[in-house]
Amino acid sequence: MVEATPGELVIVTGMTGAGRSTAAKELEDLGYFVVDNLPPTLVRDVVRLVDDSRGIDQPIAVVVDVRSGSFFDSLQANRHQQVTGRPTTLLFLEATDEVLVRRQEAARRPHPMQGSGRLLHGLQREREVMADIRGDADVLLDTSNFNVHQLQDRITELFGTAATTRLKVTVISFGFKYGIPVDADWVADMRFLPNPHWVPELRPQNGRDPDVSAYVLSQPGAGTFLDQYLPVLQTVAQGYLTEGKRFMQVAVGCTGGKHRSVAMTEAIAGLMRQAGYDVRTAHRDLGRE
Repeated sequence: MVEATPGELVIVTGMTGAGRSTAAKELEDLGYFVVDNLPPTLVRDVVRLVDDSRGIDQPIAVVVDVRSGSFFDSLQANRHQQVTGRPTTLLFLEATDEVLVRRQEAARRPHPMQGSGRLLHGLQREREVMADIRGDADVLLDTSNFNVHQLQDRITELFGTAATTRLKVTVISFGFKYGIPVDADWVADMRFLPNPHWVPELRPQNGRDPDVSAYVLSQPGAGTFLDQYLPVLQTVAQGYLTEGKRFMQVAVGCTGGKHRSVAMTEAIAGLMRQAGYDVRTAHRDLGRE
């Protein structure tokens, strides 16, 4: 039996306002189990719990900031002793004082170390506290000239894999009489096709049954729709990836969400799989009638 390879542990730290939250969110989208504001003394416990509940191959990211105070000594000791048994990367995010001040003022939040003083004084104290751990970082990112999307892209370059950076597409069927899915990115209306509901032998079946699927796909306009809709979805999908989005939901509706939308959902999903996308299907309203 081949033993599983331990997943990576990424420790995210750095200056307040340098992008820790953005980095953590991106790592979460990449499949990491993320814990924010974790005292370094608890890193071993988190790793053990994840190992037990999700397996040792589950990658983990923990966000540690200046609020951890003297716990930073524990963090460095744990890393050097390799107590977690996982390959560990310390990611330190920083930016210039000017940029950090501007970001904190835009967020309308005080610095955790400024006390009754100025924001700049808080940043200077933070740099002093973080100096040793900054020097110990495996990856140092200056985000002064990054916008959110650029930072997301950089995190993906550093920690993404071929599997985690693929676009994940969900094609979901629904019935308009039950409402449009609120989280749909794209909505297609299949009510332009004849309704199998009015064919007695097809009425009790649904769009996953071969007879219903064949009936829907053989209707005038069904093939043309699929031929023209797939390139649209591919164009959008490429744009999503360019913008750092890795999830797309395509909703396909008909009156009740039983026949036409289900058959076309399966057809669209099949074509997208053939085109190389990671696709799953869902049928929200199937069985409600």
